[in-house]
Amino acid sequence: MLKKILTHSHEQLLAEVRRLLAALQVALARFEAARDDQATLEASIHQLDELFLVVVAGEFNAGKSTFINALLGSDLLEQGVTPTTTRIHALSYGPIVARDDGADGVVRIAAPVELLRQVQIVDTPGTNALDRDHEAITQKFVPRSDLVLFVTSADRPFTESERRFIEAIREWGKKIVFVVNKVDILRGDDEIAEIERFIVENADRLLGFAPVVFAVSSRLALEAKLEGGSGESGEGGESASARPDADRMARSRFPALEEYVVETLDETERVRLKLLNPLGVGLSLNRRYTEAVEGRIELLKGDFTALDDIERQLDLYQEDLTREFRFRLTDVDNVLHEFEKRGNEFFEETIRITRTFDLINKSKIKGEFERKVIADAPKQIEKKVEEIIDWVISAELRQWQAVGEHLSRRRSNHPDRVIGEIGSFDYDRRQLLDTVGRAAQRTIDGYDRDLESTRLADSVQSAVAGIAVLEVGALGLGAVITLLATTQLVDVTGALAAGTMATLGLFVLPNRRRKAKSELSEKIGELRDELMRMLTVSFDQEIERSAFRIREAVAPYTRFVRSERERLDQMQRHLADSAREFEELSRRVERL
Repeated sequence: MLKKILTHSHEQLLAEVRRLLAALQVALARFEAARDDQATLEASIHQLDELFLVVVAGEFNAGKSTFINALLGSDLLEQGVTPTTTRIHALSYGPIVARDDGADGVVRIAAPVELLRQVQIVDTPGTNALDRDHEAITQKFVPRSDLVLFVTSADRPFTESERRFIEAIREWGKKIVFVVNKVDILRGDDEIAEIERFIVENADRLLGFAPVVFAVSSRLALEAKLEGGSGESGEGGESASARPDADRMARSRFPALEEYVVETLDETERVRLKLLNPLGVGLSLNRRYTEAVEGRIELLKGDFTALDDIERQLDLYQEDLTREFRFRLTDVDNVLHEFEKRGNEFFEETIRITRTFDLINKSKIKGEFERKVIADAPKQIEKKVEEIIDWVISAELRQWQAVGEHLSRRRSNHPDRVIGEIGSFDYDRRQLLDTVGRAAQRTIDGYDRDLESTRLADSVQSAVAGIAVLEVGALGLGAVITLLATTQLVDVTGALAAGTMATLGLFVLPNRRRKAKSELSEKIGELRDELMRMLTVSFDQEIERSAFRIREAVAPYTRFVRSERERLDQMQRHLADSAREFEELSRRVERL
């Protein structure tokens, strides 16, 4: 229909409008926009190929049906003081009057009225109708309109429900013309002018635009046309050309409105409004999703902060455990120092001339050394290591609890700040938070301290046993250290016992004691270095393993947040470029 009246320059503009709308359509589909919004854009694109669409809206009992009948000069719609229009009525041209009650809630009426050759007129249920479904249908129909004639009653102009409805219409970028109906109940031109001024001032103050306003009496206009004969069908079904009652038409103030409608429907203005309609819809959707994307990005900032907090916690957790572990190792080191101290005292007491015969008894010296020097050192070391294990296990559990609490707070933070709907964002985000939170909680609930302690103890035991390449079997850490200490240290006593008598005549005993102490210090030093190294390796691995498990649990949430931010940044850039194109193209169409 539109192509019949397009010039070459108009066709170029139409092509650009289609291209821009198609690009937005692809973008909204790619980013899984709400189905209703995609359907609205699709309908707006199709509207380019349809007749010029005029939507008549307003509250019930404002006289919308009477107004349309007066505009068409025919009693096509039912009229009354109660809400008679409970469904959408779409009026279009046809050779005879015909009515089809559609399953989609739209009643289609065809009539042989000349105006309907150029436009389709839609009558909507009242904006304050009792049936909310009717209002929802109306609100879905409005985005398709090329022109909205908003009918308000002279006895209650510009009500709050009308203001809200007009505000929604304006969001779609629609051209709105106010029709103040029933002015025949007023007492002259002064009251009419006052109402017109009231509407213009309030629309400007509350909605930010000064509308075109026509004050009419649809009843008088319809009576004038019907009684004048213009409502009767002539030959071939077309309306007759009889003149309406001139006096009533003048008092109805209807001619000025009809003249405006005719001017609005001239070819240039029709093209302009027809192109502006989908551009307004596109720009409205663009703004809506720009706001939604900004809201998502703002929400994701909190998610990034939460992830950064968790990462910082884990870094500090590792640093604190590593530092505290080094401090706790001093307890083990102190046991070895006491070990060495007892050894030196043992040599002071043992390597004496009075104990010459004892010194040549290798097994006796070895037994005394194990009993007095080694003593309970292995068990003390085992106890200290067990204390470190308990401390590590408790620290890991506390860290899991901290991560779980952090995610729980994130799930509950600022739910009201989530704006709009973009695909499965909310569902995916909440599901991931819940999944990670449940994983943390399961770990906490199922944390078996004894099992974890045994696992870590076995790991340490195996690592320490590796120093002397021992088969640990069912041995405890203390037994492993006993074997390790005996292996490394008894050769000092054995060499001492075997060689003392042979060298007694050549060396004085004080020199022998110093040598024994030196050898003992060297052996204990080797034992200390190896033991500390293996304990450090084992616990560093455990600390790394603990942090890795937490990072792995949080990883799906981390990947989602990062990929979603990248996706939203891309959408934000696309919408910003698209908005600039919509605004520029709208300015060009406005200049037609």
